[in-house]
Amino acid sequence: MHGQQLLLYEEDHRSVQAVIRQLIRDADALAIFVVDMNGQLVAEAGEVGDIDTISLASLCAGCVAATAGLARLVGENDFPVHFHQGRRASLHITRITPQMILAVIFDDRSSLGLVRLRVRKAVGGLARIFETLRKKTERPRAFGNSPFADITDEDIDNLFSN
Repeated sequence: MHGQQLLLYEEDHRSVQAVIRQLIRDADALAIFVVDMNGQLVAEAGEVGDIDTISLASLCAGCVAATAGLARLVGENDFPVHFHQGRRASLHITRITPQMILAVIFDDRSSLGLVRLRVRKAVGGLARIFETLRKKTERPRAFGNSPFADITDEDIDNLFSN
């Protein structure tokens, strides 16, 4: 999926939403965002209110990319977890997969320890969803990138049967 546009099926999107809604409750977070490494917003939950989600997605992807460069400079492969603390809100960013990022905004109602603990569990569930999605999109396609590539003979029979 790296370098190509993510195709998120409705059932996968519902699964992602279920995980991040649960994470909102479990971590007592304000808002959660799933972003791809191209800076595209994939899913969101919580109090997004006045947040410019397009900018947030792009900046999270840029932050992860820049931090990966810093990691390499000091001899690490990556720094998969980032934490930014503010006076009123904090931001916890972690990699779900090499292509997907989870950003959690929380305030003093929660704690970094609770967020880290709950994120660890949620990332496992999200990683499984995205791995399944990766396998779906990497299936050999008779029609290449055609919109007809996923249509089976059974789909055609069902369409034209009484």
